[in-house]
Amino acid sequence: MSRHPSATRPGAADLSTSTETLGPFPSPIDRSDRYRRSRLAWEVALVLLISVGQSAIYSVVSFVRAATRAPISQQQTQLNPSRSAEPLWDAIYQFLDIFFSLALVAVAIYLLWEPAGNALRRIGLDFRRFGSDVLRGLALVLLIGVPGIGVYAVGRAIGQSIAVVPAPLDSSWWVIALLVLAALRAGLTEEVIFLGYLFDRLRRLGWSWTGVIVSTALLRGSYHLYQGWPSALGNVVMGLVFGWCYKRWGRVMPLVVAHTVIDIIAFVGYPLAAAWWPGIFAPPATPAS
Repeated sequence: MSRHPSATRPGAADLSTSTETLGPFPSPIDRSDRYRRSRLAWEVALVLLISVGQSAIYSVVSFVRAATRAPISQQQTQLNPSRSAEPLWDAIYQFLDIFFSLALVAVAIYLLWEPAGNALRRIGLDFRRFGSDVLRGLALVLLIGVPGIGVYAVGRAIGQSIAVVPAPLDSSWWVIALLVLAALRAGLTEEVIFLGYLFDRLRRLGWSWTGVIVSTALLRGSYHLYQGWPSALGNVVMGLVFGWCYKRWGRVMPLVVAHTVIDIIAFVGYPLAAAWWPGIFAPPATPAS
């Protein structure tokens, strides 16, 4: 991002401060500096349009389409869908999809980088406090992950959640490794962009803490609306909790750990749950065409 020294534009926030002083939540840009505020707003819009914002729009359209075709309970959606009937080529395509998705995360981190400080260190995406980050992440798994399964099960029971079909656990040795990578991709994409990037940018634009936390939580919910409104609502709650935790801790790593573990359980454990409780977790016998 282009920077204009405060000496050139009086009242502008000085972005040349050290990482320790800047922290994960820098001060708002002075309202008189219209150039930087306008440029930052356009940057946020463009980042959203190529990442989570684009996915949220597709998710909303997908839900509206599903709701107008047939009862929600009779429909299904796929997580990590196959890209090829040939296992090896499917693995290659899946890996490339993960790689290019992570490139968007790298773009967000690149835009956060300041000459005086490391962006990864500033948002807490590092290993300085790995032990406490893991413990906090696992606590959030219990707080968010377990109720999240219940929300999905209730949604299926009342016919308001679309059946989510994960990738099958076939005999290829790389399947579980790819599912773990896909879970890591989801954790990094959502937590780095929703929290690390958007919290920084919206605070610079002068948004209140309530506005930042609520708006990013609602965006997170719309991002998951393709699974049905109960899952979207559950993700809004998750966004509120994660946003509060990030504001309090100033570190995104515990949230990446929690999200990744939750998705590993979902991606790998879901086929087992479908076998044990087919009435709730198994997809409908005849998907809507």
